[in-house]
Amino acid sequence: MLQKRFFYLIKIQYLGYRFHGWQKQPKLKTVQFMIDRTLKFIFEGKSFKTLGAGRTDAMVSANETALELFTYHDIEDLEAFLDLFNFNLPQDIRALAINEVDENFNVIQNPKVKEYHYVFSEGQKNHPFCAPILTTILEPLNVDLMKQGALLFKGEHNFKGYCFRATDKGQYLRTILDSEIIDNDIYVANFFPAKSYVFKVRGKGFMRNQIRLMFGELIKLGRGDVNLQQIENSLKPESTDVMDYIAPASGLILHSVDFE
Repeated sequence: MLQKRFFYLIKIQYLGYRFHGWQKQPKLKTVQFMIDRTLKFIFEGKSFKTLGAGRTDAMVSANETALELFTYHDIEDLEAFLDLFNFNLPQDIRALAINEVDENFNVIQNPKVKEYHYVFSEGQKNHPFCAPILTTILEPLNVDLMKQGALLFKGEHNFKGYCFRATDKGQYLRTILDSEIIDNDIYVANFFPAKSYVFKVRGKGFMRNQIRLMFGELIKLGRGDVNLQQIENSLKPESTDVMDYIAPASGLILHSVDFE
């Protein structure tokens, strides 16, 4: 007789600065490793499995993402579980909510929209406390031109050049729902620079290092190394351009994951 399985969707957030990304890796401290270690302790040896909504790179943070928890035992009091889970998680990971889902839900395959933020400043050296979530570009950038460049990514385009180590077998025609650079009033602290910015991108699916390669090209635009026409050409179906600048990881934040 098969054991009954239970399925839960857990929303979490974490500061990625000291982690080697989401997914478990041998001999490395990852977010999934710390979550599984905490669950193993509070479940006292009961069987379980976790599956993330997607991977994040080393040092990338998440304001809101999700994981699916599979167990063979019912979590009767979800609120009490959430309190116990947070009590035992390290201080740079927090569980936001837990809900039971059915066996048809799949945290990877269910349609969802992700919003990423890349937080940056330019033209000055910042307080070291900024380092975990804000990238400092030391040389001056033409941010107004970068704002124009960010708009070019919106819509359906060929993003093959913005995928790390792309092959001829991938699906590179992707749709970006929103892409813009705005003044930063989302992430604030008294040690932040007086002026900083957020590159906001929303879409249903992103490839390896895509956001960081997109922002790397915007940095090059702000420096004067490329122009708007070159970015526009790089997104055309016939483009064979390969982006060569991956922006630093620590400025990237997975802001939200919304399941449809």
